[in-house]
Amino acid sequence: MGTNAMLTQTAYQPGLSAGEANALAGSSGLRVDPGRVRGRAAGLNIGGRFELRTREVFDDGWNSIDDLPAFKTEVQVEKPRTIITKNNSPDLSFDRSINPYRGCEHGCIYCFARPTHAYMGLSAGVDFESRLFAKPDAAKLLERELSRPGYKVQPIAIGTNTDPYQPVEREWRIMRQLLEVLEAAGHPVGIVTKSALVMRDIDILSRMAKRGLARVALSVTTLDRQLARAMEPRAATPSRRLEAIRALSDAGIPVSVMVAPVIPGLNDHEIERILDSARAAGADSAGYVMLRLPLEVSPLFRDWLLRHYPDRYRHVMSLIRSMRGGKDYDAEFGKRMRGAGPYAWQISRRFDLTTKRLGLTLRKPPLRTDLFVPPRGEGVQLSLL
Repeated sequence: MGTNAMLTQTAYQPGLSAGEANALAGSSGLRVDPGRVRGRAAGLNIGGRFELRTREVFDDGWNSIDDLPAFKTEVQVEKPRTIITKNNSPDLSFDRSINPYRGCEHGCIYCFARPTHAYMGLSAGVDFESRLFAKPDAAKLLERELSRPGYKVQPIAIGTNTDPYQPVEREWRIMRQLLEVLEAAGHPVGIVTKSALVMRDIDILSRMAKRGLARVALSVTTLDRQLARAMEPRAATPSRRLEAIRALSDAGIPVSVMVAPVIPGLNDHEIERILDSARAAGADSAGYVMLRLPLEVSPLFRDWLLRHYPDRYRHVMSLIRSMRGGKDYDAEFGKRMRGAGPYAWQISRRFDLTTKRLGLTLRKPPLRTDLFVPPRGEGVQLSLL
């Protein structure tokens, strides 16, 4: 059976609108053979939106597609000029961040960072999970930027785009080098991850936490191992994330739990259980983010949902659109993280009541900014005068 025929049978499921069926069927040449993407979440390799040409894979009758090798994780070196990224988004709690890597091997199907791979001429689909970019000069760049005259200290967020503790960090150790620079400079940092690898750096983080310089948030999307395996194939298991929360808490590091993303009709029934489990493990605060489906993430997620939970497709998408003004996504500030409407209000109310019951709503003291000392390492550009 040809590739096109395979997708047509998959896409035209009962309950899909004509527009949805046509959109998914139109991705037929972008579908990757399941055997080649074992252990990956995406089933499509949609071309980048800035590309002038598109390519379509089809079976020419010689069964050559079957001979293609499985996707392997490839890491290229990226040489950026700067490492601190600034933002002025009114609904974010930070104004600067660092991303040690571009792309993420965790492969979470819902990741809102997937569309950024288009800037590299790559796909937000399988490419995002398997063709990564590492920034080995990140620590030197950070030293240089922190030493600039007039630098004003505010907490740096790490892990807001792609996970700094994804599997390749074991080899590259870029995140640990960044923490060493931040600790030496007395600079505050907030980390978001869904990896148990964060426990490797407890020695640095605990010292920083004692000085009021570090905070970590663990993202726990589900406690269902089967769902986690399908949705976040190379991320730590739910139990390992809870173990990381406990280890960080025991080491005196302030740790939050992020129920992110909340996917209506799929994992929203777990909100209370996740918060209960995280509190028992030592989390002292909590947050949540509603599912976001910008740009290429929408067809990737819808395709994944059809493959893994076809019986829930219509219900899940209906609930998502009820919170997004009838669309798959609404990027308006103030709404993009929470959604709007009765269902979004219900999720918010449940979350607020549970965190209040568990004592996860206590306001934490802000990270300190008065301990900062500009670096004077070899990565620093010296003044001419």
